[in-house]
Amino acid sequence: MAWNPREIMKELESGVKEIGRERPEVEAFMEFTGKLMAPRSLDLKTKELICIAVAVYTNCKYCIVTHVYNALKAGATGDEVMEAALVASQFGGGPAVGHSVTLVNEAIKEFAGDFGKKS
Repeated sequence: MAWNPREIMKELESGVKEIGRERPEVEAFMEFTGKLMAPRSLDLKTKELICIAVAVYTNCKYCIVTHVYNALKAGATGDEVMEAALVASQFGGGPAVGHSVTLVNEAIKEFAGDFGKKS
């Protein structure tokens, strides 16, 4: 498999840190998204599963791996993550299925053990 979920996450984190030092709007965006993810009517796990579906639909590899990691950390199972990803295929068709069976699957396998889950 050509995807390395941990490297993709590191690449994103590195870019956010580097550009964030020079561009305060990057930090402001990160703070904004952090506030959006705070539990209210929806818990964090549900919000992360929604993010996975949107990330798959928009074909954002950085979003996919980050939100798979976060969903597993928030208590989602690998099956819940895959179901959320595949729901995106209702809107995204072939590209959404392609990302679900490749990058989402690899990210589940890579990160599930971090949280004591089977992939």
